[in-house]
Amino acid sequence: MSGLAGKLDRIVARAEELRAGLAEGVSGEAYVRSSRELSELDPVVARIDELRAAERSAREAEALLADPEMRGLAEAELETLKTRIPALEHELSVALLPRDEADERAAILELRPAAGGDEAALFAAELFAMYQRYAERRGWRFEILEYADTGLGGLKEGIAEITGRNVFARLKYESGVHRVQRVPATESQGRIHTSTVTVAVLPEAEEVDVQVDEGDLRIDVYRASGAGGQHVNKTESAVRITHLPSGIVVAMQEEKSQHKNRAKAMKILRARLYEQQRASLHASRAADRRSQVGTGDRSERIRSYNFPQGRVSDHRIGLTLYKLDRVMQGELDEFIDALTAEDQAARLAAAQT
Repeated sequence: MSGLAGKLDRIVARAEELRAGLAEGVSGEAYVRSSRELSELDPVVARIDELRAAERSAREAEALLADPEMRGLAEAELETLKTRIPALEHELSVALLPRDEADERAAILELRPAAGGDEAALFAAELFAMYQRYAERRGWRFEILEYADTGLGGLKEGIAEITGRNVFARLKYESGVHRVQRVPATESQGRIHTSTVTVAVLPEAEEVDVQVDEGDLRIDVYRASGAGGQHVNKTESAVRITHLPSGIVVAMQEEKSQHKNRAKAMKILRARLYEQQRASLHASRAADRRSQVGTGDRSERIRSYNFPQGRVSDHRIGLTLYKLDRVMQGELDEFIDALTAEDQAARLAAAQT
């Protein structure tokens, strides 16, 4: 860590400079920028302070080894610090990793059934409810933007906006193909079927992030229709927006107001365009949304939900939990914490090469 000493000093000095500026009463945009930067630096500075305090304690304990009366206490202190200091160094290394600028953003969650017909649609509805429960556990706001059901309890397409603290940072690992293995209610011979659902989690984009030229949009309005042709709208309130340069199409009919449907559709369009921009900036990310969710084929999956065995397995990190019922109730933190740790370890390894 000695090579980092100068960098750590600069971080501490920058935090002190920001605090001084805020105390002097900066306002407007400068206040917002300084507050945001300081909030990012504060956790790093706290870890720096902890590490340096532990290092001072180690030096003091080493100096006491020569004193016969204090030697026992000093050795005990050094034994504790022998594990404490490396742990603090690791925490600090993680804190110094470049942050994904989207981590603190709200997210757009999109679910669609893939392989498996009605059973896939039923599981899509259950997954959508699982994420809603997870949002409730985290104290996040979960607003349904679009919920197109099959009329049989299944889900053709579900889109939600999730807002709160670090939403995208927690949910971004959920993107991909989710596979379910179980005996459908309609299966008379008790055979286990395999179905898949695609999940996409996109960071929500602000208007300043994505400039959308009205001339690049084709906007169609039509009458909304419910499941099985029920509750047909008598007014043309449904909206379909096609972004001509990218080919992205967003249709929205959840609201009775054409204006509200258009606003929601634009929110989803910006999120998809923003993710497309992010993908082009990061070679490790997909070039477009399809790679995030795959084709939906049964062989592609990030996580499997095996109902007969009551287990959930995340195939990216080899983690299996035998508590499927609790996971479906929104207990996802064990998976997300493990995925976060794995991602941090990979980025630390890459930074050291």
